[in-house]
Amino acid sequence: MEEEFNNDETSEDSQKFPLPMGTIVRLMRAHLDSDKMISRKVKEEMNLFLGKMIEELSTKLNDSPYVTVDEVMFREAVRPYENMKSIELEKKRIIKTLEKIKADCDVLIEEVNRSFKL
Repeated sequence: MEEEFNNDETSEDSQKFPLPMGTIVRLMRAHLDSDKMISRKVKEEMNLFLGKMIEELSTKLNDSPYVTVDEVMFREAVRPYENMKSIELEKKRIIKTLEKIKADCDVLIEEVNRSFKL
């Protein structure tokens, strides 16, 4: 009886989610520490997120006038997502540069205040 309930739950999940839940969990476990537990909500949200990503990428690929989707088109569609890491590094570099400029300005303000003290 309990097995039937689990089978019903699995069939409901497959209708509700775009990807097999087992695949999602297996891929997540491959990159998580072995002592980490994944809550059901995280598994579900990951599945829905990946489904949305597939939907967005497919929509971009569909914008092409060609009948066949090739690797070049795929690479073009995923480029913004693959560049996220470099964008984050660039953001950190810019922030460090601005912090240095701010420190230089603070030093100049101190010098001006000291020089023109009445």
